This record gives sequence, C-alpha cells and structure tokens, in this order.
Amino acid sequence: MTETPRTPLTLAQVEATARAAHAGQTDKAGRPYAEHLRAVAEGVRERGGDEDQIAAAWLHDAVEDDALSPQWLREAALSSRTKDIVLAVTKRAGEPPEAYAARILATPGAALVKEADLAHNADPARLAILDEATRMRLTEKYARMRALLGQSDAV
Repeated sequence: MTETPRTPLTLAQVEATARAAHAGQTDKAGRPYAEHLRAVAEGVRERGGDEDQIAAAWLHDAVEDDALSPQWLREAALSSRTKDIVLAVTKRAGEPPEAYAARILATPGAALVKEADLAHNADPARLAILDEATRMRLTEKYARMRALLGQSDAV
C-alpha cells in the first residue's frame, strides 16, 4: 500500500506551530521568543528568501531549543529542503563553530536563514538591553560566525 502524499503545511501553519512550540519562552532580553522568530522570518523574506527558507526561519531554533523533536521534524509535512535547512542551522552540542558554519554553507538555502538570524541577534537595539559583558561576548560571537560564513558585514 502506498502512502498518500500529505498536503504541505502552509506558512501560516508553520508560524502557528513555531509560536506554539516556543510559547512561554523568552530571549536573553526577556522578550517573547516568538518576536525573534518573526524577525528572522521577515529578514529572510526581505532578503529574497523563498517559502522553504521562510518556513525554516520560523522553525530555525525549534529542534535546538527542544521546542520540537527531531522526530517531529522528520515526520512534518514540510519540504525536504525546509527540513534540511532547519537541521543545518541547528547547533549540536560540543560542535566547533567552524563545523557548524561548514554545514550551513553546504546546505542550499541555509546561509540566508542564518544571515537573517545573526542580523536580528546582533541588532544593536536588542543588544543594548543586555549587560555589558553579555553584549560584548555575543557581539564577538556573532561577528565570528558572520566571518566564518563569509558574510559581507563580517568584522
């Protein structure tokens, strides 16, 4: 018996899933985590990203943050490209930044999602809320990742 292909999730359904998965979570500045997801999805859209990349932007931290399981991602009615991008941008415990960047660069569409993620993470207005030590540590971390990814705003 062959399995009937499922209708892929719409972007609105992906957004609702991501918002529900991260409900109650906050970012380092104490803001609702869904604000970061929305900003990354919009950043991908503004950079010319397609629906697969926008869907991946909504889900980019879901597996890493244990908001959704790897099994959920495998079984979700998403394109294989969206799933590949989510897995590419999902940091793995103990993984060197160089290996993480290499995986992103080797996965079609992932670099744009990570670029939008880094842009929002490094937003001076967002960083200004943090204490100086955290702000400096994160600024250096984001600049290093941009450099590893060969992004033009690398410091």
